[in-house]
Amino acid sequence: MEGVKFDLTGKVAIVTGGGKGIGRAIALGLAESGAAVTVAARSQQEIEAVAEEIIKMGGKSIAVVTDLTINEQLENLVQKTLSTFGRVDILVNNAARSFLRSLLDLREDGWDKVFDTNVKAAWLLSRLVVRKMAEQKSGQIINITTVGAEKAEAGMAAYGCSKAALKMLTRCMAREWAAYGIRVNAVGPTLTRTEFSKPIWSNPEIAKLVTSNIPMGRLAEPEEIVGAVLFLASGAANFITGQSIYVDGGSLTL
Repeated sequence: MEGVKFDLTGKVAIVTGGGKGIGRAIALGLAESGAAVTVAARSQQEIEAVAEEIIKMGGKSIAVVTDLTINEQLENLVQKTLSTFGRVDILVNNAARSFLRSLLDLREDGWDKVFDTNVKAAWLLSRLVVRKMAEQKSGQIINITTVGAEKAEAGMAAYGCSKAALKMLTRCMAREWAAYGIRVNAVGPTLTRTEFSKPIWSNPEIAKLVTSNIPMGRLAEPEEIVGAVLFLASGAANFITGQSIYVDGGSLTL
């Protein structure tokens, strides 16, 4: 990855939703910076491929199949990481769900599924990890939000509301856990070219509309989100907590 390198040698990271898209890019970026990485998602094939890629480039990694809405699997994710690497220094809550539906058409269970993954699971997993980080008296949690946490987008109400909640959860975690030496921040991308967002950018008319609202005139690429995560995970950000960094090509200036 081009750009500034941050040294995370000896650190251990967990990345949820790490099998593809932004999560995969983050997992690889953390590994390139020296961290051992636990890659978590529901798809075994995808996360094993990422873990193997990390190992081939000389890093350390394991893949742990995890459904974030099942408490026992969250506990297993943390325990597998601890039994393999002995510690947890960085947690990236990247996994997310979304439905492209208007508020009139979105079903109640759809709303609940989005919040269960995007907010509740981030809280529960962070709480499990913090119990270990508190013993270490150090740790970094980075929540992946979106520009939709700041502005309303048609058809994305549940997703935007959940990410706005995650932004506030980030601040609450930062406030309560600073005493344990734990920093909690968020990174909010604009629309990024991933499979997750493909229903939007694969439609030429919608893609044109979206990019017209991005001053830099294009979508983000997954690798362009990584630098902000590495910065927040590193010692360069030792006095930063409770903040959201938007990697948005200027979207929020409009």
